[in-house]
Amino acid sequence: VFSRQAKTIRLSPEVRAMLDIEGKSIQPDDLIQAILKMKVDLLWNGGIGTYVKASSEGHSDVGDRSNDALRVNADELRCKVIGEGGNLGLTQRARVEFSLNGGRINTDFIDNSGGVDSSDREVNIKILLSLVTKQKNMPREKRNELLASMTKDVANLVLRNNYLQTQAISMSEMLSADRLEELARLISDLERAGDLDRDLEFLPDEAEIEDRRNRKQGLTRPELAIVLSYAKIDLYNGLIDSDDLLTDFLQIDPERYFPDVLRRRYSDLIPVHRLSRQILATLIANDIVNRMGPAFVKRSQADTGASILTVARAYEVARIICDARPLLKEIEALDHVIPAKAQMLMMFEVSRTLRHACYWLIEHYGEDIDIVKSVDRLKPGMAKIYSRSSSYVSKASQARIGAAKQAWLDMGVPEKLASKISLLLLTRAAIDIVDLAADCKRGVIESARLYSAFNDGLGLQWLHNSAEDLKVSGRWQAKARSNLREDFYRIRRQIGDMLLTKRGTRDSREIARRWLAKHEQEVQQFTNMIDEMKLRENIDFATLSVAVQELRDLIAS
Repeated sequence: VFSRQAKTIRLSPEVRAMLDIEGKSIQPDDLIQAILKMKVDLLWNGGIGTYVKASSEGHSDVGDRSNDALRVNADELRCKVIGEGGNLGLTQRARVEFSLNGGRINTDFIDNSGGVDSSDREVNIKILLSLVTKQKNMPREKRNELLASMTKDVANLVLRNNYLQTQAISMSEMLSADRLEELARLISDLERAGDLDRDLEFLPDEAEIEDRRNRKQGLTRPELAIVLSYAKIDLYNGLIDSDDLLTDFLQIDPERYFPDVLRRRYSDLIPVHRLSRQILATLIANDIVNRMGPAFVKRSQADTGASILTVARAYEVARIICDARPLLKEIEALDHVIPAKAQMLMMFEVSRTLRHACYWLIEHYGEDIDIVKSVDRLKPGMAKIYSRSSSYVSKASQARIGAAKQAWLDMGVPEKLASKISLLLLTRAAIDIVDLAADCKRGVIESARLYSAFNDGLGLQWLHNSAEDLKVSGRWQAKARSNLREDFYRIRRQIGDMLLTKRGTRDSREIARRWLAKHEQEVQQFTNMIDEMKLRENIDFATLSVAVQELRDLIAS
C-alpha cells in the first residue's frame, strides 16, 4: 500500500515484473495507470471517478477533472473482462471501444442492478407488511422478525433477476450481427416515439450501423444493455397505459416477486398492494424481454398488428403450453458443464418456438385472446404431442428430428434434453393439430397420425423443411420466408380439417390413405413435381412458391 502523496514509489522486482515496468521507481499517478493497464483476466472498478475514456475522447469530455492525470484510454487496457462496482468508472464510448477490441463488459447500471432491485423489493415488502400490521394486527416485533427472516430469499430473487438479465445480453450479443437490422429498426422506432435519445446514449448512428453491417459486426454488450433497458421501459409503459387489468397473468402462473413466505401467508393482500399493477408490469416486461430479446414485441406488433397487451398475453400462453420455463431451467442447470454457446443456441431454439406459437395465437384469437381459456384448450394436447411423438411422427419428420438431436448431442447436450429440444420442431404444426382436434372432437394423437399420413403421401415435410432452410438477408426476405412457411401450415391445416370431418372410419391413417388413393392421379402429378424439385441444387423462393400454388390447386380439385 503506497501513499498517493509520495513523490516517487520504489517498486520490488515482483511488482515490476507484474506491471511490465523497467524502472525501479515511479510516480503515484503513473503507478495507477500501470495497474489499470495490467494484463489480467478481470479489472474490477469499485471506486468513485472515471478512470477510462475512449481514445477519441478528450479529458474535458469526461467531466471528472480530479482523475485527468491518471485516466487511460480503452485501447490501452489489457484485461479480458471489466466488472463495474462503481458508477461511471468508464465512459460509455470507452465501454464500446473496449468491446469492439474484444473485451467483455456490460455497463455500470447492469453490474449494479442488484442494489437497485434489492431496494425496490425492500420498499414493496414494507408496503405489504404495513397492510399486514393494519389488517391482521401483526405486532411490530413480529414484523421485524419476518423482515429479517426473508433476507436470503430476497437475495436469491435478486440474483436470479440479475442472472437472467445478463444472460439476455449474452443471447442478444450472440445474435447481434445477424439481427443488426432488427435492432437498428427498434432504435429508430424508440427514437421516433421520443422515448430514446440516440446521441445521449451513445448508440451508433445510421452510418455506423451500415459500417458494422458491412463488417458483419453487431452491437456491443454496452450498447445492447442500453437497448435492452429501453425495450423493457417501453413494454412496461405499454402495459401500465393499457385499459385492461393485468390480473389474468396471475391466474395460472402466480406472482413470483415476493418471497414464498409472503405469498403463502398473505396472498389475499398482494392484489391490493398499492403498486401491484406496477410490480406485475415489471415482472411481465422483464420476463418477455429477457427471454425473447429486446426487439420481439415491436417486431410482433409490426408483423401482426397486435397491441402490446395482446403480444404479452400471447407470450404468456405460448410459454405455458410449450412448457418453456422447466425446459429453460434444464438448460441453465448445465452452466459450466457444456459450452455456453450450446446453451444459448438451445435458448434461441426455445425463443424461436415461442415466437411461432405467439404468432399463431395472435392470428387465431387476436385481441380477444384469453390466457386461461387458451391454455385449457391447448396445453393438455401439446403435452401429448411432445410425450408421444414416436406413435405418430412421419418418416420425414423423424429424419429431421433425429438429425437435430444428433447435432445437440455432438455439442455435449445430455440425451434427454437433446430429445426435448429437437421435439420443439413439432410445435408449430402441433398447435394446429391440437386446435383442429378440439374443433372436430377427435383425439389429438389420432389427428396427429392423420397429419403424418398425408405428409408422407404428399411429400409435404420436404417442402416445409426446404422453406425453413431458405437463407435470407434482411427483414423482407425473412418475412417472405415466414409467409411461405405459414402457407404450408395453413394448407396442411386445410387438408386436416377436410379429412377429419369424414367420419366413415375411426382410423385416421385409413382416412388419409383413402383420400390419397381416390385422387391418385393428381397426387402422382404433385409428387412427381416434388421429386423433380429435389434434383435441383438450390431451392429458392420461386420454386417453393410454385409448389404452394400447385398444392392449393390439388386441394381445390
